[in-house]
Amino acid sequence: MGRGTGSGLIGLGVVLAIAGAIMRYAVTASPSGFDVVTAGGILLLVGVLAILIGLFLVVFGSRSSTTEREQITSTPHGEERVTEHEGWVGP
Repeated sequence: MGRGTGSGLIGLGVVLAIAGAIMRYAVTASPSGFDVVTAGGILLLVGVLAILIGLFLVVFGSRSSTTEREQITSTPHGEERVTEHEGWVGP
């Protein structure tokens, strides 16, 4: 998972949080068999958690670790330079 996943999760979290807040605080209907306020609270909580996880992925999802080594050796025709790269690079 990387930065793109994190930003998508942030967008989903915002939508869920807005829908949950509307259901919890703005809807006054009370149908039988379904508690709108509780469902709104659950959506609001899940939305906030999705936003926080998305922010975490955006910040830490693109970290990379690389090691570069350079070796210079003398040859009869001059110098020879060899560069090696090791490690991984995130998205």
